[in-house]
Amino acid sequence: MPTTHDWHLTGDLGEFLSRAADFLRSRPAQHTVHLTVTESLRARGGRVYGDAAPEFGVLEGPDGVRATFFRTPPHPLAVTSLTGEEAETLADALADAGRSLPGVNADHDTAAAFAAAWERRTGAKSAVHQRMRLYRLGELTAPGPVPPGRARVAGAADRDRLARWYGEFCAAVGESAARDPLEWADDRIERGDTMFWEEPGGTPVAMAGMSPKVAGQVRVVGVYTPAELRGRGYAGAVTTEVSHSALASGADEVLLFTDLANPTSNALYQRIGYRPVSDFTLHTFTG
Repeated sequence: MPTTHDWHLTGDLGEFLSRAADFLRSRPAQHTVHLTVTESLRARGGRVYGDAAPEFGVLEGPDGVRATFFRTPPHPLAVTSLTGEEAETLADALADAGRSLPGVNADHDTAAAFAAAWERRTGAKSAVHQRMRLYRLGELTAPGPVPPGRARVAGAADRDRLARWYGEFCAAVGESAARDPLEWADDRIERGDTMFWEEPGGTPVAMAGMSPKVAGQVRVVGVYTPAELRGRGYAGAVTTEVSHSALASGADEVLLFTDLANPTSNALYQRIGYRPVSDFTLHTFTG
């Protein structure tokens, strides 16, 4: 049985990756968030998601790494799959270290187990904030009919629109912005990994981006259409084009998350060719 002392806590990204990289890469789909966030921290610096230093942890057993977590304050804890006992020991380790948590994001069973353990240990109250589904692309299929217009890569002239739409996207999905919107836009322009669908007159009407390729996986992110333009096929068209670009980049797996409270987007992505992998839940803590 693991004990509290099996968890190694660190604020050093290099140390964390030296212990955990092989484990994270062993299941790139399930560990997609850990892989992409740590790659962003490595490439952009430790304060890319907030002013406070990130936190990491590794659970090691006789056969090697069993689980990991990271947190980029002020955002929730993100954890790989845990047993109930492992969730208890993590709650103990973090409480003993004096950590304060706003929530936990993990696969459905792990999130529930950790939330219950955190309640018992700290007296906090937990509530389900969001349920998400992770999808993997099978055979890419245009949802049809394709709306008039074309896809193009967002460039420097699109900076203000990208920043504005990023803020609107975060508000639409009920999340606080993980980045300063203009910094987010600058990164997207530099990497050339965000596309617009623009109508025949040249006005952008939807966007979608993709994460950097890590361990062979790429995740489609930031799919957004302004409210007054929805229902016209723009999101499906731009997501198809971004997915095609991810495949062309050599990705072994193309992934995306959806909010299970939005049946429209879940149905759309399945028409494009995405297939369910597993469900994730975000619990928030109060008190």
